[in-house]
Amino acid sequence: MRIVVTGASGNVGTAVVRALAADGRVDAIAGVVRREPEWQVPKLRWVTADVGKDDPDALDSVMAGADAVIHLAWLFHPARAPEVTWRTNVLGSVRVFEAAARNSVPALVYSSSVGAYSPGPKDHGVDESWPTHSWPTGAYTREKAYVERVLDAFEARHPRTRVVRMRPAFLVRRESASEQRRLFAGPLLPNRAVGLVPVVPDMPGLRVQVMHTDDAAEAFRLAVMEDVRGAFNLAADPVVDAGVLAEVLGARVVRTPVWPVRAAVVAAWRLRLAPAAPELFDAVLRMPLMDCTRARTELGWTPRHDSVSALKEFVAGLKEGAGMPTPPLASKLPGGRLHELWTGAGSRH
Repeated sequence: MRIVVTGASGNVGTAVVRALAADGRVDAIAGVVRREPEWQVPKLRWVTADVGKDDPDALDSVMAGADAVIHLAWLFHPARAPEVTWRTNVLGSVRVFEAAARNSVPALVYSSSVGAYSPGPKDHGVDESWPTHSWPTGAYTREKAYVERVLDAFEARHPRTRVVRMRPAFLVRRESASEQRRLFAGPLLPNRAVGLVPVVPDMPGLRVQVMHTDDAAEAFRLAVMEDVRGAFNLAADPVVDAGVLAEVLGARVVRTPVWPVRAAVVAAWRLRLAPAAPELFDAVLRMPLMDCTRARTELGWTPRHDSVSALKEFVAGLKEGAGMPTPPLASKLPGGRLHELWTGAGSRH
């Protein structure tokens, strides 16, 4: 089999590539990236292409003869320029889907997200039939929901293409620590300060699901190999609340209303000290919990890591400044934290 993976140098992409490379049925992997990394695994060939640009020849050349496409390419930043993320995340996804159809690729696996779901319950999990209208004020969630609508139309036009939508929870591992610090916390969070957090606010809605990136990668591999269609929720137990976070961080829980925490998030965003928009904070407090029964029964998927061990590995990576030798996962970027601060957190990609 020959598999194309877009966004192959990121957190999920590198894990998916490794999972595919270990499968004897996979002969070749084409990793589509904007910037070619130094990192390499067997069977992988890097292909430089930007899905955010209208270049159908580049996509056609890599997809010709492919047995499956796994579409992971996604920009979180520049969060302060949503028209830029829209070009890559929405229009880029459309380009990938259309290229897969033009080249008669039999299977298309797309990485959606829990963020695509409409607000929902925090006391039990919802299945894949829950509405995917997102929390619409957040660019990330809005774009994830829009691409779900794009796929609805795509499936109606191309019924012979096997389309799979993966909807993972928050994905963490040691190697993603530096990237996710840049994406969500910004330059003012010292690595070692992670272990010195004294309290965790116990706010209404602070119940989310987390999983190890390698477990998500295994589900993507299974989605390629198994004759399945439709959406699959992916998450690990236990549900992460303030108590779990306090355990991982060695902190204590303090009952807190939402408004003062949100006010701090808004202030940091407006002062360009933090890269994550307040609307993402709002969305996190409203995302439903997911029921992953379908992934377990139809994919035969079971996560090897629980959420607590995944978070502990991630926190250790934050303290170490861990990363990988790919542009998205690099432990340090040119110019470092000073450049992050100078350009305005959340302004570059």
